[in-house]
Amino acid sequence: MKIKIAPSVLSCDFSRMAEESKAMELAGADWLHLDVMDGHFVPNITFGAPVVKCLRKATGMFLDVHLMISEPHRYIGDFVKAGADMIVFHLESESNADECIRLIKESACKAGISIKPKTPVEEVLPYLDKVDMVLVMTVEPGFGGQSFMGDMMSKVSAIREKAPEIDIQVDGGIDDKTVEIAAEAGANVFVAGSYLFKQEDYSNGVTLLRTGAEKHLA
Repeated sequence: MKIKIAPSVLSCDFSRMAEESKAMELAGADWLHLDVMDGHFVPNITFGAPVVKCLRKATGMFLDVHLMISEPHRYIGDFVKAGADMIVFHLESESNADECIRLIKESACKAGISIKPKTPVEEVLPYLDKVDMVLVMTVEPGFGGQSFMGDMMSKVSAIREKAPEIDIQVDGGIDDKTVEIAAEAGANVFVAGSYLFKQEDYSNGVTLLRTGAEKHLA
């Protein structure tokens, strides 16, 4: 299972988003994680498709767009046109999950589905054969800099047992220590915001995460 390190631009300097994204690409990161928040599904507002479109011009990285919005089905087309490579929506949103998956797949994007900490893992299991990735939130979504919720690892393990080949992403509180916990549970895609963007040397931060994950991921 390939390890993928995905810096979250939520933690970057927004006035230098393109430069910071390019720096992470040069540092060896695999994906760029873009948190889209609408101020309704989560209590914060970030950015929309126009920003993704601008970043697409600035970097060749795989763009992992995480829609933390109430009605993702209404905006999937916009993010596809903006250049998203992966679109992740929340199972808890107001949109029909199967419809969202269909719209994403028809657009030739990879499809991901995410669950919040309070959502039982059993609710996402029926979709494992329909999506490319499951994102298990390891904090309450909405803001960066929160502490890692280790009790979410049982969800990661349950998904890995049911779907050995699927990408499993974790997002929230990932650093050089918690990445090992998540990898041991079966995660292989690691979103890191505060930890990476606070590093003086981005490449060193990416390397530490990758090395930590490699110790435990089968």
